[in-house]
Amino acid sequence: MPLKDSLQTTLQTIPSEVSLIAVSKMHPAREIEEMHSYGQIDFGENKVQELMEKYGQLPKSIRWHQIGHLQKNKVKYIAPFVYLIHSVDSLELLEIIEKEAIKNNRPLAVLLQVKIAQEESKYGLTLGSALELLTFKKEGKFPHVAIKGLMGMASFTDNKEQIKAEFSYLHKFYETHQKEFGLEILSMGMSDDYLLAIECGSNMVRIGSKLFGKRNYTV
Repeated sequence: MPLKDSLQTTLQTIPSEVSLIAVSKMHPAREIEEMHSYGQIDFGENKVQELMEKYGQLPKSIRWHQIGHLQKNKVKYIAPFVYLIHSVDSLELLEIIEKEAIKNNRPLAVLLQVKIAQEESKYGLTLGSALELLTFKKEGKFPHVAIKGLMGMASFTDNKEQIKAEFSYLHKFYETHQKEFGLEILSMGMSDDYLLAIECGSNMVRIGSKLFGKRNYTV
């Protein structure tokens, strides 16, 4: 399907109040530029090196999202330009993001990644640890970092009831603490489960293959 059609078809399934992040990892810059020309502004990348390369090649009007696991020693490379970091999963990472925000003289916006899936391979904070970081922020720590909300990834399974339970678990936590900590974003849902995520309260979805088609892993 042409990119213009896949973007329009996908947007028709997403309520206007839900933000769409086009996950462009492993897709060439020309496809991102084409989709951007159709009005898509937000693009997500998993790997810092690929994100940096594409940032250098593409229009500066694109808003870049770091959506994959972020190593602490890689923060410095994206701090000058990244729009939103989705995957803060430790106090140590948040401390480094604060330092890089100061160095670059620009505030950095982040989401706290909460582990809701049962797979051991998934990263993320416990609810208790997420609450601790939000409390630190409220107390005045990390003045150069804006914690905009939460992100969660459901288990890779065909069991929709399990996925729904995981999304609902994070939504309940978000809803409980939204006002106290000024949370705005609940990022849940990818190509295979975003409709269920929206049903469970997500207001930001990360969609790749549904927009771009299968990835070319030789790029």
